[in-house]
Amino acid sequence: MRRLALFFAFMSVLAFASSTSVYDFTLNSIDGQPVALNSYKGKVLLLVNVASRCGYTPQYSALESVYEKYKDRGLVIIGFPANNFGAQEPGTNEEIKTFCTRKYNVSFPMMSKVSVKGGDQTPLYKYLTGMPKTGGEIQWNFTKFLVDRDGNVVARFEPATTPDSPEVISALEKTLAAK
Repeated sequence: MRRLALFFAFMSVLAFASSTSVYDFTLNSIDGQPVALNSYKGKVLLLVNVASRCGYTPQYSALESVYEKYKDRGLVIIGFPANNFGAQEPGTNEEIKTFCTRKYNVSFPMMSKVSVKGGDQTPLYKYLTGMPKTGGEIQWNFTKFLVDRDGNVVARFEPATTPDSPEVISALEKTLAAK
């Protein structure tokens, strides 16, 4: 059993080391289905670690509003529920999905719960936090990473910066306009 765990740990490190864009990762949807992020090639992505019981949880409304406004121009927002901060995402994937749908009418893609920091950090977040310009440990829920159409991380926004802030909207529009 230990050898199997070591093998998977090694393979995770190997996958991370050879990753060159967010398109190299596959995660499970909130419904448990594998989602290869390369299925979003050519789209602009806003990747957000989310939580249902956080002071920033109302940002779901702004995320949904921004998604509705820009999705026809190629924006995809992807939510990554995480329970890393103050146990603010304790629910199951089904409970999280129900909460997001009923309370905030979330229609953008949501992934299964992940860890965004620590020893069990998911490989995607190891990659995101290891980037030279936009890296660094995730400090709290609702950290946002903007990814261009080629899979390059082009900006990071900390939790207090709302999805509909002028700073985020300006970066989104610039990234969406670049083809």
